[in-house]
Amino acid sequence: MTEELFREDATLLACDAVVTAQEEGGVTLDRTVSYPLGGGQAGDTGWLVAGGQRWRVTDTRKSKLTPGAILHCVEGEPPAAGTAVRVEIDAARRQAHRRFHTATHLLCALLPYPVDGCSITETYARLDFHTDEPFDKDAIQAGLARLVAEAHPVRHRWISEEELDANPGLVRSMSVQPPRGLGRVRVLEIEGVDLQPCGGTHVSNTAEIGAVIVTKIEKKSAKTRRVVLGFAQPSEA
Repeated sequence: MTEELFREDATLLACDAVVTAQEEGGVTLDRTVSYPLGGGQAGDTGWLVAGGQRWRVTDTRKSKLTPGAILHCVEGEPPAAGTAVRVEIDAARRQAHRRFHTATHLLCALLPYPVDGCSITETYARLDFHTDEPFDKDAIQAGLARLVAEAHPVRHRWISEEELDANPGLVRSMSVQPPRGLGRVRVLEIEGVDLQPCGGTHVSNTAEIGAVIVTKIEKKSAKTRRVVLGFAQPSEA
């Protein structure tokens, strides 16, 4: 299994690791700071560095061959098993993911409906809500700005699977369920605002989200309303 350093500290941008295996298109490592695609959040990109060589990491994903291992997709011939490498992630991409992902939790607090779709990328984030209620774009925008400005602390903690079973309302997503079998579940708490299971990367205070805007609200189906977020340009902040 790959030790997931990003679960405890999303600010880590580099670490030392050892290649455990080559897989098609990349390598698995014994430990990493790179977040793998999952839970709606895109995987990290960056570099592997060893012996004066640099391999561009084009994506990070969960291994299809080894349960619990994380695959780092690289350009060119990957380093061999046993190679000691330095993992470096794209800091700007990671920060965008952290800001957008935390902003989607604020959306969940403002819109109390089940979530049936999610996408968090470097340039936008979207949530699909299971409801036929109309959304007020200006009201959502004002609510986001208020929660960001209030500077709520953001932290994660772990609860047992039994605690989750006793509080099923914590799970907001209809499409992505918390992983089972480990005996514990990671939850993300925005103090006084939101609490729900989440394995993604986040900022440590809502003030760090900065200026985000609601770029679009769509009616995707009779029972689905989509909200898309973007980063505000300087003139919009």
